[in-house]
Amino acid sequence: MDSELPQLHIFFFPFMAHGHMIPTVDMAKLFGIRGVKTSIITTPANASQFSNTIQRSNDLGIEMDLKIIKFPYAEAGLPEGCENVDSLTNGDKSKAFMEMIIKFFKATAMLQEPLEQLLRDCRPDCLVVDMFFPWATDAAAKFRIPSLVFHGTSFFSLCTSACMTMYGPHKKVSSDSEPFVVPGLPGDIKLTRKQLPDMMRLNEDTDLTRMLKASKEAELKSFGVVVNSFYELEPAYADYYRNVLGRRAWHVGPVSLCNGNFEDKAYRGKQATIDENECLKWLNSKKPNSVVYICFGSVANFNSDQLMEIAMGLEASRQDFIWVVRKDRLPEGFEKRMEGKGLIIRGWAPQVLILEHEAVGGFVTHCGWNSTLEGVTAGLPMVTWPVSAEQPFNEKLVTEVLKIGVSVGVQECVRLVGEFVKREAIEKAVKEIMVGDKAGEIRCRAKELGEMARRAIEKEGSSYSDLNSLIEELRSSRDSS
Repeated sequence: MDSELPQLHIFFFPFMAHGHMIPTVDMAKLFGIRGVKTSIITTPANASQFSNTIQRSNDLGIEMDLKIIKFPYAEAGLPEGCENVDSLTNGDKSKAFMEMIIKFFKATAMLQEPLEQLLRDCRPDCLVVDMFFPWATDAAAKFRIPSLVFHGTSFFSLCTSACMTMYGPHKKVSSDSEPFVVPGLPGDIKLTRKQLPDMMRLNEDTDLTRMLKASKEAELKSFGVVVNSFYELEPAYADYYRNVLGRRAWHVGPVSLCNGNFEDKAYRGKQATIDENECLKWLNSKKPNSVVYICFGSVANFNSDQLMEIAMGLEASRQDFIWVVRKDRLPEGFEKRMEGKGLIIRGWAPQVLILEHEAVGGFVTHCGWNSTLEGVTAGLPMVTWPVSAEQPFNEKLVTEVLKIGVSVGVQECVRLVGEFVKREAIEKAVKEIMVGDKAGEIRCRAKELGEMARRAIEKEGSSYSDLNSLIEELRSSRDSS
């Protein structure tokens, strides 16, 4: 970069949920490594989630800072300090929970005025904004600041959603379980209505569906879209999104690979509830590819009966395992029986550190895009167990397009609690990715993709080049305005 040119300054505004905040700060670091000054906009209660990462980045000469805006939880009727969606998912999963979610989104919409004040005062060169803040694109436009939308998912998922909206194949089948091909989408992908996100399946006019519609409109008005993916992973879908759907998009991932040292990997996201060195010591005692890692993200919340089935399925599989559990209700005696064979982590795990350890040979995942891409980057076969949102789309990418995973057999999205899966299906799927000839073939393909992921962000790699080209476009846009 020409040092005489004024430094670009980009604001990043993630939705207040860990699955959105973590990749956003990683992305900001990637821009920062290229000499761009970056600022993360967040609220007081979320600031601590970023402060250590920002401090470590500053110590390395990467210019990052925080911009704090007040979150109006009281005005929206939320409990004090309730500034993160993940804090809502620990309690009731019923109608009351959905009412809280709606209040939360209403509170985020009240952030438009403080955001505009911040943009007016600071005049950044670009605003990277979460898809859940469609109003922020208009806010940036008021000050002639280009905005980039971050969806936090794959090209495959973006293309699938766009084709479903355009062609509506789910409206033409006679039942929820009748398969249909997604029209226009490369790869002859079949889905059922049961596998669709609630918003798409129910086709209701609600506050949330209106917000998602506004999000699509905001994307079309924005400078373009940044995608946490790399070209070699899903070339047909990257091309379809840009060339057929006509969207401006840049792939800059896997963003998790910006974390090169132990501290960055160990302290990514929340504070782990296990000592990282103890975790690695346990893994170091295991043979290569012998441990299966099980984690369902920060939102899915299985009941005791489902936890019992997972426990029994794991025990029957006879595989060593690390299992991240959000609840304490494991079957009586299970942990004692599994001593030495299974490691239970309650709460937050240092996921990237675990996935890339040579002892880990498979990953049971809910198919959230962050986890899916981290599994790909680690070169791991996956057992896919989608729970909600676009996770069934990511499952299709893993199992049918990339062929690096095995489905546990979920046929329906049941928001947060998941469809009930029996122990026999869990045992079978885990064995399929861990032992035998098929496991070897899947592992070979997964390792190749992991190597491609690392090459993509290295100098002259596909994501490295796309990020360069985006920075140059933003610079040209600024200099010509």
